Amino acid sequence: MQVATGKSILNGIAIGKIKIYKAPKMDISSELITDIDGEISRFDEAVEKAIDQQNALYDKALVTAGEESAEIFSVHAMMLEDEDLTDAVHEIITRGKHTAEYATKQAFDNQAQVFAEMDDPYMKARSADIYDIEQAVLNVLMGIDTDSMQGTEPAILVAEDFAPSETVRLDKSLLLGMITIEGSSNSHTAILARSMNLPSLIQCKSVSDDWDGKLAILDGYNSCVYIEPTDDLLASLTAKQKDDERKRALLQELKGEPNTTIDGTTIKVYANIGGPSDLGAVQVNDAGGVGLFRSEFVYLNSKDYPTEDEQSEAYKLAVQTLAPKQVVIRTCDIGADKKVDYMNLDPEENPALGYRAVRICLTRKDFFKTQLRALLRASDYGNLAIMFPMIISLRELNECKILLDECRKELAAEGKKLGEPSIGIMIETPAAVLCADELAQACDFFSIGTNDLTQYVCAIDRQNAKLEPFSDTHHPAVLRAIKMTIDAGHRHGIWVGICGELGADLSLTETFLRMGIDELSVNPKSVLPLRKQIRSLDLRLEPGAAQVAD
Repeated sequence: MQVATGKSILNGIAIGKIKIYKAPKMDISSELITDIDGEISRFDEAVEKAIDQQNALYDKALVTAGEESAEIFSVHAMMLEDEDLTDAVHEIITRGKHTAEYATKQAFDNQAQVFAEMDDPYMKARSADIYDIEQAVLNVLMGIDTDSMQGTEPAILVAEDFAPSETVRLDKSLLLGMITIEGSSNSHTAILARSMNLPSLIQCKSVSDDWDGKLAILDGYNSCVYIEPTDDLLASLTAKQKDDERKRALLQELKGEPNTTIDGTTIKVYANIGGPSDLGAVQVNDAGGVGLFRSEFVYLNSKDYPTEDEQSEAYKLAVQTLAPKQVVIRTCDIGADKKVDYMNLDPEENPALGYRAVRICLTRKDFFKTQLRALLRASDYGNLAIMFPMIISLRELNECKILLDECRKELAAEGKKLGEPSIGIMIETPAAVLCADELAQACDFFSIGTNDLTQYVCAIDRQNAKLEPFSDTHHPAVLRAIKMTIDAGHRHGIWVGICGELGADLSLTETFLRMGIDELSVNPKSVLPLRKQIRSLDLRLEPGAAQVAD
């Protein structure tokens, strides 16, 4: 038996044969050509087909992985339409008299290198996207069928890494688990694997071609893989896998049950979503509402500024479908790690501390008012709440409210029907925590964004994989900031929730309940496990007496 270790990105057990997944070797000739126009036509046609493929992958990812993961392919399609990139390929074909394949590899590799050398972590990560779309174009040019690379039998796939397009193309019915030699926990592949609920290991450096076809057990709980396991180990982990399946089935029995502890404490459990396509997951997993609708994906999915009507329809669909449940819609949080070309945002040395979210909205007020008008129009169809991100001062919150009031008056004058949405803010900076008493007097609720709050409190860039060993989401300073926020909100009679990743951390559920949290908003798939954990707690016992639910 061989044992190899890596980093688990999803707990779980996968048992089956290993399939080594290798991209085909490409023999790209440097021979010169004479039919320049013919090669340019071949390239242009390949790009069009690759764009169609990315759009098809977007549609597939919406179903298998959700809006946030699907957005990868919308971005890829836009990158393939970049005239600078296509012009560079045309130039290499024309001046160098090279084949479309050679020119594609040269131009795309050059562009990927430019991104790789940037200081901005978001832009640096785009180099992987360039290589992915390069591969897509080359596959078309060379007639390579990527669908045949997975095989025809269920298997644990092993690769150097998986490009996002490869991950979504995979037939999930044949996919037992994933192992990569490279990768990071914040990579597109990791996000997709978690979305598809696949046991997965990354950074598994001991991978060998000899594994191909051998029986293996991927143990996500212990971050390792066993090749040709012993009979005893196979029996033990098979039993663990069946136990996991039994527990998942039991969770379904919790549908319709209250989120109430043994001692009678009840809180709201809501879901985080990226757009209307995630509404089904909210309903299937029995969430009490939506605690975070990431409206920036309405912008990321558009090739130009979405109109007021387009936005209003998206928001209306969400609130009308889930009514009377509450839907908290966060205003546009573009910037930092989420950018769109048509907004023409300048590169920044430190985008996480830069021009993003409400800072963009308050300096591009026409842009902001379009969204606010759309939100107000949608508020007539259900229980809509508006949440402003990255607020650090009472002045900013008041500016947002003034603009919202302007929009309300304009729409009323136009004879539009409006609801009365509640107004809240995200608490995700130390400044907001320290000013929470003042802010609480000017809004209806707080939602704590623990991802950014941890980043800013601990001064650790959450996009930088090298800093993962230094990141501590349970850092005492982060937990104290959360408690300070809850206390400030309650002093002024408003409810306080958590919509960051920590909300789904079952080891902290008891801590948050003892702090007095009113709401936890999590990935839809985490709703029922969180409900089970809440219902297992008895806050009359000493802290820590209750165990994390299995």
